[in-house]
Amino acid sequence: MRRIQCRAITETVASLFQDACIHLPPDVIAALKRAARSEKSTLGRQTMKSILENVAAAEDHLLPVCQDTGTAVVFLELGQDVHIVGGDLTAAINQGVRKGYADGYLRKSMVHRPFSARKNTGDNTPAVIHTEIVPGEGLRICVLPKGGGAENCSRLTVMPPSLGHEGIAEYVVHLVDECGCNACPPLILGIGIGGTTDQTMLLAKKSLLRKTGSHNVDPEISKLERKILSDVNLLGIGPMGYGGSITAMAVHIEVFPAHIASMPVAVNMQCWCSRHREATL
Repeated sequence: MRRIQCRAITETVASLFQDACIHLPPDVIAALKRAARSEKSTLGRQTMKSILENVAAAEDHLLPVCQDTGTAVVFLELGQDVHIVGGDLTAAINQGVRKGYADGYLRKSMVHRPFSARKNTGDNTPAVIHTEIVPGEGLRICVLPKGGGAENCSRLTVMPPSLGHEGIAEYVVHLVDECGCNACPPLILGIGIGGTTDQTMLLAKKSLLRKTGSHNVDPEISKLERKILSDVNLLGIGPMGYGGSITAMAVHIEVFPAHIASMPVAVNMQCWCSRHREATL
């Protein structure tokens, strides 16, 4: 049985959120550069140039790449042979969020009572925490600061299974078209299919952690990813909604078995500023 101290978790979470909000992952930067090269619209290319200049400025000046430093989403893979000591795991994570957002001068966006008073919590807590128990004696922590604009455009539906591939593709393309510039394209589209409604929403969000532009190992799912990406880019929305050939950079689909009567489909939209960082203790 391996012991991991809560204070180590707090320090790691704080560091990961600061790092994630300043430095885009290399695969995201590479996807942005591919999008800039592929964009056919003059205004779209200029927009992509501005986005890449913004990314470089954030790196140079150690400032957040976007002013919306998001909801603090944390994915944990907790080894079954790990014993958390020195406190409470959830409290340790929230203390890490609190510390990271304060020390990094990151914007605090969380509000109490979202339906009424909407008073800011003042420290960007509580975090949204997803925990998976896995074999081993490690703790993998992945943080995802999720911006409000893209999250607002995310949706869930439950389709008749008979609609199949075409129904899923049509639903996603219609949703992107409806959202237009609101999710800050070029997008990464995380799609969950199957399970229950809560499971498929989690699949969609977790798929955003994949290497940008990677394809599902299942050939049938990979083919659907490519079709949706092609169809979305035919919409002409373009970078930041100014028109162009690149509305999305990637489509990531994850699938889970479903009840015979159901085909839940979730779409979690991610803006071009796809921030995440991870560490293993």
